[in-house]
Amino acid sequence: MIANTVVMIRPNHFGFNEQTAASNAFQRKLDGTTAQLRANAIEEFEAYVSMLRNAGIDVIVFDDKADPVTPDAVFPNNWFSTCPHTHRIFTYPMKNDNRRMERRHDVIASLADATGYVLDESLLANEAKDLALEGTGSLVLDHIHRKAYGAISPRTDLNLLREWADKTGFEPIAFHAYGPAGELIYHTNVLMTMADSYVVICLEAVKDDNERRMLIDLFNQTNKDVIEISEVQMNAFAGNMLQLQNQHGQKYLIMSSSAQESLTAEQIHKIEIKHENKILAPDITTIETIGGGSARCMIAEVFGV
Repeated sequence: MIANTVVMIRPNHFGFNEQTAASNAFQRKLDGTTAQLRANAIEEFEAYVSMLRNAGIDVIVFDDKADPVTPDAVFPNNWFSTCPHTHRIFTYPMKNDNRRMERRHDVIASLADATGYVLDESLLANEAKDLALEGTGSLVLDHIHRKAYGAISPRTDLNLLREWADKTGFEPIAFHAYGPAGELIYHTNVLMTMADSYVVICLEAVKDDNERRMLIDLFNQTNKDVIEISEVQMNAFAGNMLQLQNQHGQKYLIMSSSAQESLTAEQIHKIEIKHENKILAPDITTIETIGGGSARCMIAEVFGV
C-alpha cells in the first residue's frame, strides 16, 4: 500500500529547536540571520513541493502559524498519520512541549473531510506521563504484512508502540539502535525505510546481535530485499526516505540530495533498476541540518483520497 498524496507544512517560522536538541543528535546550527535561514528553508520547501507535483504526486500544503511558534512544524508526520486499515486519523503524544503545539484542528478537519476517516486521539493521554510515540517517525510500517517497526528511544515508548499496534492490527517489532556517540537514535525513520519490495536500513546501528538477526529474519520472511546502508550514509539521512506513487501508479523513492549523494552506484541500481523506483531528491540542506530531520520527515502520507 503506497500513498499518492501527502501533507506538507510551509516552514514560515522555522528555526533551531532547543527543546528537541537533547534527544536529536542530527540537529546542528548554521550561520546566518533568522530571517535568512527561514527564507532558505521556504525556498527549499517550495522546490520540494514542485518536484513532487511535477512527478504527479498530490501535495496538500498548509502554512505554519505565527502563534504559537513551532520551529519544527515542517515535520508533520510526527503528530498525525492516516491509517488505511482502520480508517482512522491518529494523533500522537510528543516528547517536547513546543512540538505538541503543532497539532492542528484545521488540518485534521480538512483530512477528515477528504478521507472520511475518524479522528482517534486516545494516545494523547500519555503525554501527562511523559511518554511519546511520534507518529511515522517512531513507526516504520510494513503495510503489506502489518508489521510496525520501532526503535525504542525517549520519543518511541515500547508500551505505546504495542498499544498502537493493538489498535490497528499490526504486529509490533521493537529493537534498539544507536548513533556514533552511543546515543539512542531518536526516530526509527532515521535509520530505516520500508518499501513494498525492499527495505533500506542501517543494520550497523542495531548493536544487539539477536535484534539484528530478528530483523534480518523478518525481512527474509516478508520477501524484502535488504539494501543496507552504513552509519556514514545514515548520518547523511540515507535512511530517511519514503516510497510514494503518482496517480498513474509509477513508484518513487523520496530522499534528500545529501542522502542520494551518499548512496553507492549499486544501491541506486537496486532502487531504480531492480525495483523500478525513480529517485526524487530535493536539496533541503538548511532544513535537514537545523531541523535534524530530512525528506521523509517533511511528508505525511494521506491514505483514503
